[in-house]
Amino acid sequence: MTNTVEKQAILQTSPIINSSTAQQPPVFGLVVGEHSGDTLGAGLMSSLISVYPNAKFIGIGGPKMQALGFESLFEMEELSVMGIFEVLGRLKRLFHVKDCLAAQFINDRPDVFIGIDAPDFNLRLERQLKKAGIKTVHYVSPSVWAWREKRIFTIEAATDMVLSLLPFEKDFYDKYEVPCTFVGHPLADDIPFYSDKREARQALNLPLDKKILALMPGSRGGELSRLTEPFLMSAVELLAQDPQLHFVVPMISDKRTKQFSQLKEKIAPNLAVTIITNKTQQVMAASDCLLMASGTVTLEAALVKRPMVICYKFNAFTYHMFKGLVKLEWFSLPNLLTKKTLVPELLQGKVSVDNIVPLVKERLYQDQTSLEDEYMKIHLALKQNASQEAAKAVMDLMSK
Repeated sequence: MTNTVEKQAILQTSPIINSSTAQQPPVFGLVVGEHSGDTLGAGLMSSLISVYPNAKFIGIGGPKMQALGFESLFEMEELSVMGIFEVLGRLKRLFHVKDCLAAQFINDRPDVFIGIDAPDFNLRLERQLKKAGIKTVHYVSPSVWAWREKRIFTIEAATDMVLSLLPFEKDFYDKYEVPCTFVGHPLADDIPFYSDKREARQALNLPLDKKILALMPGSRGGELSRLTEPFLMSAVELLAQDPQLHFVVPMISDKRTKQFSQLKEKIAPNLAVTIITNKTQQVMAASDCLLMASGTVTLEAALVKRPMVICYKFNAFTYHMFKGLVKLEWFSLPNLLTKKTLVPELLQGKVSVDNIVPLVKERLYQDQTSLEDEYMKIHLALKQNASQEAAKAVMDLMSK
């Protein structure tokens, strides 16, 4: 929760809301589609609550947002799909959810609607609400700078303001004269500059005297189904070369823990791993190296300052549909932020035991001091008090 000093800072730098508005607690519509969005939403809510203690928050939110009083009309997992093939299978349901939300928001008239990430869903909803005269914000820029650049015009039509987490994104929006505010990344605010490995191991009851590799095949069901096998088979090979190696698997939920356990029983039933639920950041701090799926978690890993090998496999149909549209040399956030191959990436067919094992070994057993220095530069650039900055931008829009 935002403290008194932070509350004063927000009030001092935010517009004065007129007395008629101040008489009624504001209503904020929010929609998030996955756990990273839930974290962003909870941070934004905390900063807004410090200014508007009686504000109402409604839409779709996860457990962190709901713990702050958010009223979720649908389960967050309804939107947690990735890739064309997966979306097509649930298209009818997604449109139903969108239409229900639009009808409720247009009827209830929130002071502002904030779509957090989930662009394929939220931008459609935002456009509908903006046409109805509701102010809209999109929090977390879609990767328009990477592919399908013309989506910028869709974003312009759907939102009154984009809140970007990464500094290079604002430059892109400025080029098209689309309102955008760089707020920094909440993870950079929350994660300390130094994460103590020994302390994390003691807290998790992990061995203090062994090398530890974290296996992180993703938070979505599709990611797990595609990456668990190459990750586990790589672990089997690494263990054969170093019998003292210990494996730990952080899972985001009991549902994903069950899915991973079922896959492991089929793929590598004799491989010993420690599964830990809901403590991903602590697991990363306890580890010597991370073998992980691409996503926001790679930025979290960089901020914890651990070496990593990043992999991703799309559904085959999705990959073949869009592989020619991506313009960037890299797909992971640490590399995009530093504009170089800071950490190794393996995509699609390159995700194999033969490729994974040597990359992991190099990062497990070699000095990583220079890598940690690069991670610190990322941390300093992104540490901007993001939730407060996002709240200021939202309140500024409300006053217009």
